[in-house]
Amino acid sequence: MTRTDDTPPAWDERTQLTTFLDYARDTARAKCAGVSVENARKALLPGSPLMTMSGLINHLRWVEYHWFQVVFLGEEDQGPWTDEDPDREMRIAVDFPLTQLLDEYAAQSARYRELVAGNGLDQQARRAIRDGLHVDLRWILLHLTEETARHNGHLDILREMLDGTTGN
Repeated sequence: MTRTDDTPPAWDERTQLTTFLDYARDTARAKCAGVSVENARKALLPGSPLMTMSGLINHLRWVEYHWFQVVFLGEEDQGPWTDEDPDREMRIAVDFPLTQLLDEYAAQSARYRELVAGNGLDQQARRAIRDGLHVDLRWILLHLTEETARHNGHLDILREMLDGTTGN
């Protein structure tokens, strides 16, 4: 996976927002390049037993699903989480090869690029979040960029601890 540049090809708001989200997504995938199946499943932080490279990639995938399909489109939530296991997407990730999770994340990202391209940034989500607030597509893009970038920092730490690789 070759990471894209974070400099947008155009300076309109939509292009800037989507370029930064794609850059954060590509960075997450780049941080996983060459990680073995075994290492992708290792939880290295004693206080965070679910934080594995596989778990973080699966989490990013399902977070996008939640914001685009459940909140923005108003679809029924078919995510893997339950009231009893709200972090299940991170727990079950170790049951799948990292390459599969990365491929699913990339395919889903492509679908969401099309969704974003077909809707205005001011379009409000069909489903409300806390306090009845209906966020717009712009807010969702910003939130997902922040979420992905934050977890890229976690991927940085795990990768360095696993095999000493830095700077991806």
